[in-house]
Amino acid sequence: MAKNVIVVGTQWGDEGKGKIVDWLTDHASGVVRFQGGHNAGHTLVVGENVYKLNLVPSGIVRDGVDCYIGNGVVLDIHHLISEIAELEKGGIDVRSRLKISPGCPIILPYHSAIDKAREGAKCADKKIGTTGKGIGPTYEDKVSRRGLRVYDLFHPERFAEKLKEVLEYHNFVLTQYFKADPVDFQMVYDQAMADAEYIKPLVVDVSAALYDANKAGQNMLFEGAQGTLLDIDHGTYPFVTSSNCVAGQAAAGAGIGPGMLHYVLGITKAYCTRVGGGPFPSELDIDTEGTPGHQMFSVGKEFGTVTGRKRRCGWFDAALLRRSARINGLTGLCITKLDVLDGLKEIKICTGYQLGDKVVDLLPIGADDVARCVPIYETMPGWEGTTFRVKRWEDLPVNAQAYLNRLEQLCEVPIAIVSTGPERDETILKQHPFK
Repeated sequence: MAKNVIVVGTQWGDEGKGKIVDWLTDHASGVVRFQGGHNAGHTLVVGENVYKLNLVPSGIVRDGVDCYIGNGVVLDIHHLISEIAELEKGGIDVRSRLKISPGCPIILPYHSAIDKAREGAKCADKKIGTTGKGIGPTYEDKVSRRGLRVYDLFHPERFAEKLKEVLEYHNFVLTQYFKADPVDFQMVYDQAMADAEYIKPLVVDVSAALYDANKAGQNMLFEGAQGTLLDIDHGTYPFVTSSNCVAGQAAAGAGIGPGMLHYVLGITKAYCTRVGGGPFPSELDIDTEGTPGHQMFSVGKEFGTVTGRKRRCGWFDAALLRRSARINGLTGLCITKLDVLDGLKEIKICTGYQLGDKVVDLLPIGADDVARCVPIYETMPGWEGTTFRVKRWEDLPVNAQAYLNRLEQLCEVPIAIVSTGPERDETILKQHPFK
């Protein structure tokens, strides 16, 4: 019998999903991306090699593993081509193993133009922190039923007709509302037709292929991008991404039934980080040397993989994780970057919030109420020594074990894995998701 595992981020993204997907791929025949676009960034460290992925699933660095881009992903084909070229330059066979759904909405140059113009027009406290890569406008076109999809590329006349209509609309918004330059039809069309020739051999019915793989008893790994609190429905709206990042999206975004999903692994840092705008109840000062926030930022090397921006840092938020655990139906947790807390004299955990005259133990819905939350902390002793590269639970410092046990209790989800470094083997296994 096949067993299929979903890996999702449980905070605001950047939890270290890429390494864990790569590690778990040892037990999978295929890895599937089911949402987001090239605004996601996964960094993998394999020996001397460092791979930075945006669209290609993390399983690509494992020989013989098929990689699928499902219909829920918005696809910048030009970016995908450059990503494939970079991987192939490093000796990785990509095109024989990468399969792209014909239903993927296409990101085109006018999407990024709209994205940048819109963000640029906002005052500082209203900026979302978008990457400017056109993700949001592409999802908007999808739900307004004017979007172009991969299958349109293979019918040039139909593609040109649809493109003229949608470009007329977007150029009106760019020039009349944002007072920006229009996007040229011929440039977009010519680039799209060239890109179509490149990816045509990679396009397959991903939904059918996954069904067949499952029927044949092959284990599959579904790789989420971003994090639960960036989900368009369940995150700190409007400071969110434009897709559903939760486990349930794996079914819709890959074209499979939910009965094919068996285990949900939630990836979480041993503290919290966030890139871009939006409320962050347990946030700390990262700029003052000698403070816990500065240690998280500097030791954790907290810069965005895609944007290079500083990540905001704060204490672990258990009330946030409880919300995330329920939304995703988490089966187990994977704790990453525990070593970043090494040497702190005391460590705080946010267990709930003071919200007006109420005490709540679950993250509220929507950014406005989250911004009003005053964190309530529980303090635990830190530990001496290092957790970096430790590979057995019993070799962790006693206080580190106690901290992890407390997180498990507060989040009401068992810890399955502890990642103690970027390399594949720097991992403590308590419960294997595939077994």
